[in-house]
Amino acid sequence: MQYNVIDSDGHVLEPADLWERYMDAKYRDTCPKLLETDDGSEVLRLEGDRIVDWRKTGPEQKEGSKVRMGAAGAFGTREKTKEEVEGLGQLSYSEGQKGGFDPHYRIKDMDKEGIDAAFLYPTLGLFLGAERDYNFAANASRAYNLWLKDYCAPYPDRLFGVASVPMQSVEIAIKELRFAVEKLGFRAAFVRPSPYQGRPIHHPDFYPLWDVAQGLNIPIGIHGGGLYAEAQIGADRFKEGKAMRHVAVHSFEMMAATTSIIMGGIAERFPRLRFGFLEASGGWIAGWLDRMDRHVDDPGMNDTELTSMPSEIFARQCFISFEPVEKTIGLLGDHIGSDHILWGTDYPHSDGFPNAPKLIKNLGLTPKLEANVLGGGARRFYGL
Repeated sequence: MQYNVIDSDGHVLEPADLWERYMDAKYRDTCPKLLETDDGSEVLRLEGDRIVDWRKTGPEQKEGSKVRMGAAGAFGTREKTKEEVEGLGQLSYSEGQKGGFDPHYRIKDMDKEGIDAAFLYPTLGLFLGAERDYNFAANASRAYNLWLKDYCAPYPDRLFGVASVPMQSVEIAIKELRFAVEKLGFRAAFVRPSPYQGRPIHHPDFYPLWDVAQGLNIPIGIHGGGLYAEAQIGADRFKEGKAMRHVAVHSFEMMAATTSIIMGGIAERFPRLRFGFLEASGGWIAGWLDRMDRHVDDPGMNDTELTSMPSEIFARQCFISFEPVEKTIGLLGDHIGSDHILWGTDYPHSDGFPNAPKLIKNLGLTPKLEANVLGGGARRFYGL
């Protein structure tokens, strides 16, 4: 199949009882599960009695207000009226976009927009990195990966699962990565940009995992998410205002991740391993590479062990996802390398982009840049 238009960052909506059905029986009473509270709010049981309660963490929520998770599947609020958006807070998670739950509906939506293939990241599964028990986390990631394999199975040449790896322990992470690649046929894995139990992703403890990923020729997508169960950069400062928090936390966390992967020496230590920085916009990367270069180029500042400039490392093995409405794509495409640019619909999340390929084509890019942005970068990153 020809892959000319590739969604590098789509999402699934996991069934609320996924882990109850797919985890080992001994974990089913304490497994991740979306629950309804007495006031009609939806909360996520993360692990045992640990609850992710968005009534307490959501900056847009007032104390005591009911929080429903329908917005997780309310694709494309930018095309909805203010009244429609205000009504999303009353929708349940299960009322989200059908294609998030069902691959057959998803393919219909992809066909309408001319999308050849989509790489799929979690929604509820983005919280698994906050679990604390190693064995529990391992079983939760295994359950998610098994379900995701089943979701993609009807369209194996168009829907591609991105594996969850339990970073609570490098040993279990390696085991799950091998299983996802060798047994399930996944072509990529993802980690969050934020630390895992106090260890940033450039921590030496994770070197064996990166070594295995490089040997398997499996790219690593770095993907954050809002309202996480652990600390995030900027979340302490922007406690009020959904817009400010969303702008700050996603980008700040990804800037930190690029610093970890590039200046922290991970990419140079594993020079055949590809890294993708996702869902945090892309225009900032040019200035950030300049800033990293400036600190490595100055003997008075450079205390890294890098032998190459950060911009050279990025050009060799890194990719970044732009949103389909970023005008800086045309300005920066040649500067950062158009075959290093990805894009994503963020389907079926509320802040996603309906008609994303059309939005990209409306940017007035040169034919080469447009072709690379729509599919060329993703083919390189994901190895299609």
